[in-house]
Amino acid sequence: MRLNSADAGGAPWGDADVASTPGQKKAAANTIETELEPDTRKAGNWADDASGKAVTGFDGWDTAAGLKKVRETWESQVKTLMGRLSAEKGALRGAGGLFAQNDLATESAFKNGSKLNGL
Repeated sequence: MRLNSADAGGAPWGDADVASTPGQKKAAANTIETELEPDTRKAGNWADDASGKAVTGFDGWDTAAGLKKVRETWESQVKTLMGRLSAEKGALRGAGGLFAQNDLATESAFKNGSKLNGL
């Protein structure tokens, strides 16, 4: 698709064609699910466990209170990151479905609404 106002060089991102890549979206969503989410969860748990031991080791000291606050902040950040990864995974999978539905609707509109049908 090319707009009348587009220069001869094509789109600024390098390709003059607009295209959807459902396979790449699915692959990216699968990478999030099989690699990023488990690895992030594992790293988050490791750091949480280590800081929990440090809090216990400094029990009774002001350092323990500081470490406890750091641990709470870390847990919150890991939870936020996990939520973001999950949202991105869902968006990638949803976008693939939306593009497919749009393509089918466009095809149907051309087939059913065209005055050229039957020529």
